[in-house]
Amino acid sequence: MRRTVAILGIIGVVMVLILASGGAWAQDGENMAAKSPWGPDDEIGALNMMTDTSRLDVIKQVMSGKVYDLGVDLYSGMPSCCSAFGDPQYHLWMTHTPRGTVAANPFGVSREVNERVSYSGDGVTMYTHSGTHLDTLNHFGLHGKIWNQFSADEHLGDQGWSKAGADKYPPIVARGVLIDLAKSMGVQHLPASYPITSADLQTALREQGTRLQPGDVVLFRTGLMTLWPDSSKYQLGNQAGLSLEAAKWLVEDNQAMLLGADNFGIEAFPSTDPGNYVPVHTYLFAERGVSVIEVMWLEDLAQDQVYEFLFIAAPLKLRGATGSPIRPMAIPAQR
Repeated sequence: MRRTVAILGIIGVVMVLILASGGAWAQDGENMAAKSPWGPDDEIGALNMMTDTSRLDVIKQVMSGKVYDLGVDLYSGMPSCCSAFGDPQYHLWMTHTPRGTVAANPFGVSREVNERVSYSGDGVTMYTHSGTHLDTLNHFGLHGKIWNQFSADEHLGDQGWSKAGADKYPPIVARGVLIDLAKSMGVQHLPASYPITSADLQTALREQGTRLQPGDVVLFRTGLMTLWPDSSKYQLGNQAGLSLEAAKWLVEDNQAMLLGADNFGIEAFPSTDPGNYVPVHTYLFAERGVSVIEVMWLEDLAQDQVYEFLFIAAPLKLRGATGSPIRPMAIPAQR
């Protein structure tokens, strides 16, 4: 345990020195895409904080064999964040069925063989931000540039981005922390469009007896999954979420590596910032290199009051994609 604290302390010191160095997070100006402190080729941002040592240390802290599934089912007709913007909804259809295979005989075999095999196959169409998913750093930028100042003119083609896509992301193995805001505020779910403050986060952490550490995957529960999957109530346009001030507290003051939530967009909607309809997204992605996971199932963790855990997740290696479906897992770890 002492070794873990010492290593995490070193990570924190390194991050403070980087932030104080002046050039590490150099920007062209206010609200511009930042240069990465991890070099001109960096495409994963804060996930560089994860190392073989940090992964092993949190694995050693596992205290239970119980695995919590933090993903939701993907199914036709499920709530969608962005169908109103023209993005495709998730849909699965059968490409082959036992009866259809008998009739069509695509393999040119006898009817008897087709009836014996009973072949089924299927396909899906979907927005890459369907269900529980990870947003990659090319999802939002500022003034035509994404994290590390990669420009759309140079790096965005007809088959996606050549930089910061889902295929560039490593498997994520890290210490995870749940902040149960709904419980702390004594509500089933936070009010519509409520902007979570750093004071809200600190109060919940204090009540839980939980402390953040550099390199954490920080998940926060608004309680909105109690409305899932009622698409008339679980909607992007009126969801509670992080304020920009709270996001800065998590990332700058506590060096969070990755953020996740049980809502559609991590931040409060609609935004109160007149100059940006997604200020938290652009701040996290373009200015800080911090990715997010959205539409997470956190109800079981909250019910069992599991606030610290080994977090494991891996996006699909969708080349150039701005996001990927993901199935995160949590295994309780020592507090």
